[in-house]
Amino acid sequence: MPGKIADGSLAAKGRLAHEWASRRMGIIERIKSKNERAHPLAGLRLGFCLHVTKEMAVLAMAAKGLGAEIAICSANPLSAQDDIAAFLYDEGVHVYAWRGETNAQYRQCIQCVLAFRPAIMTDDGGDLHVAAHRQKARGIVGGTEETTSGVKRLAALEGAGKLLYPVIAVNNARTKYLVDNRHGTGQSTLDGILRATDMLLAGKNMVVCGYGWVGKGVASRAKGMGAIVTVTEVDPMRAIEARMDGFAVLRLSDAVPAGDVFVTCTGQTGVIRNEHFLKMKDGAVLANAGHFDVEIDAGALYAIGRPAQVRPNVERFDVNGKSLFLLSKGRVVNLVAAEGHPPEVMALSFANQLLSILHVAKNHGKMERKVHGVPEKIDELVAWYALDAMGIRIDEMTEEQRRYQASS
Repeated sequence: MPGKIADGSLAAKGRLAHEWASRRMGIIERIKSKNERAHPLAGLRLGFCLHVTKEMAVLAMAAKGLGAEIAICSANPLSAQDDIAAFLYDEGVHVYAWRGETNAQYRQCIQCVLAFRPAIMTDDGGDLHVAAHRQKARGIVGGTEETTSGVKRLAALEGAGKLLYPVIAVNNARTKYLVDNRHGTGQSTLDGILRATDMLLAGKNMVVCGYGWVGKGVASRAKGMGAIVTVTEVDPMRAIEARMDGFAVLRLSDAVPAGDVFVTCTGQTGVIRNEHFLKMKDGAVLANAGHFDVEIDAGALYAIGRPAQVRPNVERFDVNGKSLFLLSKGRVVNLVAAEGHPPEVMALSFANQLLSILHVAKNHGKMERKVHGVPEKIDELVAWYALDAMGIRIDEMTEEQRRYQASS
């Protein structure tokens, strides 16, 4: 079977990891059980460009159980978990992913997934979708997108009149961004920083760049661990929100001298630059929670000279007699230095993905070539599934309340 992985002997370890995640992602199994008799993905080829984690394996195995053939590449050169890649390969999935890919190898793995000729593509960051558009790939009837960064890229293609097929922006589902972006990234980003550095956050000055859903999650979790949090923003509404949430709000240039830890959460390029490095204190730690490695100008650091690898995923740079520490080469820290989001979080995100894939498979012929929101019925269904998995029951409106709500 076509594919390229690091070490097939890791399949047994990956199987155990998959089982661990699957027990905490019962929503996915429920969707699979409800649909497997109809085999709605039979004969369809799916292309995934996702972080190769135990949680993604649960999504992939559910789609496979519904009849799909699947090819997978990693959404980041450093995020693939080799045991999961081996497990999926052992289960008959076409896997082109290993930890530590070069940029050229990363692009080649994307090409391998496109060569598989998928009908529906699920992406995390937009690299697979963009590559398909550059090559004007044929046979693709639709897709889904997991992240803010990817949705922005697809919206740009739509705005230019170049989007070739309908795409559902899973990232925009309420059950995705309210849980995944905020609670998932908030916890897993700090997990990555702590695993990499083993530092105490209490009493540290943390600067969080960006106060979108990811920034909100990182800031609140850091505050909960005793960090003194400052937020930087370019959006006045988000800046006000951060202030009202109890955080100091400063320009980055003003926040830099006191910062012990910097976390970028913007989806933008060139957020922390050389001018900021020069003003940082000795021992400052730099981490990125955004999808692409463009938020921290790591190139400017590497141009200074060869860094010293002081711990796994920690490099030391000497800047004007001071030591600055870059985590995970400026790539997404929660997936490079840790394991990404917890299974309970990804259960909601990947439930949206699986139900959106099923929606595209059934309705692509009626869908316009544009970026679509997740259908409200799917979003609400995922919320009900999540409550059920947590053993939570909520009230229902009375008939009188329904009539009152519907009255003018």
